[in-house]
Order: sequence, then structure tokens, then C-alpha cells
Amino acid sequence: MRQDTRLSRLLHVLLHMAETEAPLTSEHIAGMLGSNPVVVRRIMAGLRDAGYVAAERGHGGGWRLTRPTAEITLLDVFRSLGEAELFAFGLSDPSPRCLVEQSVNDTMREAIGTARDALLSRFAEIRLSDIQADFNARRATHAPTLKLPHAPD
Repeated sequence: MRQDTRLSRLLHVLLHMAETEAPLTSEHIAGMLGSNPVVVRRIMAGLRDAGYVAAERGHGGGWRLTRPTAEITLLDVFRSLGEAELFAFGLSDPSPRCLVEQSVNDTMREAIGTARDALLSRFAEIRLSDIQADFNARRATHAPTLKLPHAPD
């Protein structure tokens, strides 16, 4: 089963954006992610529409953060992606006649709903600045000349 990695990849991009003064072009971000600039623009559009990033056109343009990392939660980023499904589990028949399957469906809906609520609540507690602080602590344990591999030249 294929995993949806858009959230983790977008968090990765946002942290790189937070670590550099220069805007990052869609082409540069696509290179970081092994993706396509068109896909990058589509994904970034949700963040732009929510006011977390802005795109500057022309020479020297690109994407940049418009808010501090302390003001952006994982839930904000998740919602910018259109609130994709969090779990791969689903119902085999959403409107079954079979009483056994009705019981299974009700149990699954409740369990998945509870897990979804808990995960989204946790996402609301985690700020991009928390991940940035973790990165900075990791960087501090490495050579002081450590350069981010995806930072623009």
C-alpha cells in the first residue's frame, strides 16, 4: 500500500525555507523532493492560500515563509493539503445489508474517528518551530560547518 508522504515532504521544504533568507524556486524545491515544479506549485498553493507562504515572480523570486515557524502548526500544514486521509483502513461496503458488516462498520468508524481526532489534536500542538528546534539541536552535535544539503547557493 502506498503511503502519502506530502505532509512530511512539505514540512521538510518549510524548514529549509525557514533556514534561508533567499526564496526557493519551484524548480529548486522540486529538485530537493525529486518531483516536478508543477506539482510543487500545486502543493504550495494551499499554503499560499492559507497565508503561510508567498510566491515572488521574476528573477530572484520564489517561495518564502510569510509567518514565523512558531505560528505554523502541523495541523495548519495538513489542512493546506486538503486534509487527506490519515489512515489506509476503510469500509468494504459503506451501506451493507449484512448485520455483521454493519457492526464491523460502526466499530471501525468509531475507532478510526477517535484515532483521527487524537492525531489531529496532536498535530495542533506541534509547531514548525518545535521541529526546527530539534533540527538545530541535531545540527549542534555535528561539525559547525554543516551546510544544509538543499540550501540554495
